[in-house]
This record gives sequence, C-alpha cells and structure tokens, in this order.
Amino acid sequence: MSYETGYVYTHTFRFTQAEVAQFAAVTGDNNPVHLDEAYAATTMFKRPIMHGFLGGSVFSKIFGTLFPGEGTIYLKQSMSFMRPMYVETDYEVRMTVKEVIKEKHRMHVETIVVDKSTGDTVISGEATVMNVTQI
Repeated sequence: MSYETGYVYTHTFRFTQAEVAQFAAVTGDNNPVHLDEAYAATTMFKRPIMHGFLGGSVFSKIFGTLFPGEGTIYLKQSMSFMRPMYVETDYEVRMTVKEVIKEKHRMHVETIVVDKSTGDTVISGEATVMNVTQI
C-alpha cells in the first residue's frame, strides 16, 4: 500500500490489571499507584492508573504488525502523557501521516490516544518509522 499525507489509521484497545502487573514485572516499575488499589485511592487519581509507557506501547504493536506492518523499523517517538489511563477502559489510537519521504522509505506520523468514552486525548506524540517494502 502507498501511504499519503493525511492518511489516518485507527485502532481500539484496552488493558487489564493483570497486564499492568505484567508490565510492572517486566520493567521493574512497581510504583503502588499502578498496582495497589488502597494506595491509589489516597492519590489524586483515586484508583490505580496504568503506566504511561504501557499505554504508549500500543504504537509499537500497530507499527510493527498493522500499520504499515511487518518490516517496520521504529526510528523515533515523542509522547506527552496528557491524562491518566485506566484499566478496562476503551481507548482509540489515531495515527495520522504527516509526511512521507518515499526515497528514504520513511513516514512522520502523529500518534494520539483518545479515551473513547470522553473523547479526551490521553497521549499525544509523533513518530518516525521506516519500512522498505511498505512506504
């Protein structure tokens, strides 16, 4: 497929508390705000929040397997964590192609995660990816 500026790819996802615990185990980030309901209740969030990078990890899944897909190499990613993310909540990724550099097989893509129930942006960023067979 040939991607052009303005192309938008969307993907819906959610994470479970078990997946948050697995992410904590893999990364070593055992901050109780992610894992301990009683502790999280004492914070401004009032309940456990997901790790920001767990929420952002969905970009890697999408780039590597869905859009543009197999063979994609991640070159750069910026992320701003705008609002907390919670387990068992539906989120939508919106990836918008901002620039295509065909001779280098690269794309600059806006990467946004939105809470589907509120419409609020929870992660905002940009990525640069390369794929010699897809771009």
